[in-house]
This record gives sequence, structure tokens and C-alpha cells, in this order.
Amino acid sequence: QVQLVESGGGLVQAGGSLRLSCAASGRTFTFSSYVMGWFRQAPGKEREFVAAINTRRSTTNYADSVKGHFTISRDVTKNTTNQQMNNLKPDDTDIYYCAAYRSIYWPDAWSPGIFESWGQGTQVTVSA
Repeated sequence: QVQLVESGGGLVQAGGSLRLSCAASGRTFTFSSYVMGWFRQAPGKEREFVAAINTRRSTTNYADSVKGHFTISRDVTKNTTNQQMNNLKPDDTDIYYCAAYRSIYWPDAWSPGIFESWGQGTQVTVSA
């Protein structure tokens, strides 16, 4: 069982930046064996893929809507995945969730069902 804890959400004005972090842990958890990802969800809407990273090779993938202004990274010394979000827009307002699955599988399309473990989520609010 993997535990994921997000931090770093908050309120920011449009054009501002936030950095989300996700700390991963578990009794038999090996960070480099996992793919880590970020999703976001607004009330009444489906959970949407944002970004993913292969923690061993640092390969990344992004949703088209965030390319160029979100950056996912990992710190293998701290078992942490980070997401730097720049030039935020009101449309980026959502609850952001960290997720993980244990595999080398790198899909062509990303869906929540691929991921085995989830954090509780952190609220990001961007004011106009």
C-alpha cells in the first residue's frame, strides 16, 4: 500500500505560480518502480489527466492544456513528485490529486483507472 500526501495548493491571482508536492511512502515502497501522476477535478466533472513522470527515467507526459506552463519533476532522495504551475489561469482552478502505479507501462492515453494509489487532493484556486 502506497500513501500519497499532497501539499502546496492555495489561492493565487491569474498569471501567478504555485508548486504542488506529493510525498510518497509505504512499507515496501520503492519510488523508482512507480509512475507518478497528477490529475485534477472540478465539482461535477470527470477527473482529468494533467501530467505524469516515470520516476526511474524521468520521462514525462502532459495534457495539451498545460504544456508549456506546468512542469512535473521528481526528487528520488525524498520520494517526492512536484508540479510547478506557472502563468495560472482561472480555468486551472480545481482539486489536484497525486496518483501512482507500480509498473514500467507507459500508456498512449492516460486515465484514472491506470493508477492504483491516490492522495486526498489539494485545492488550487486562481482568481481573475
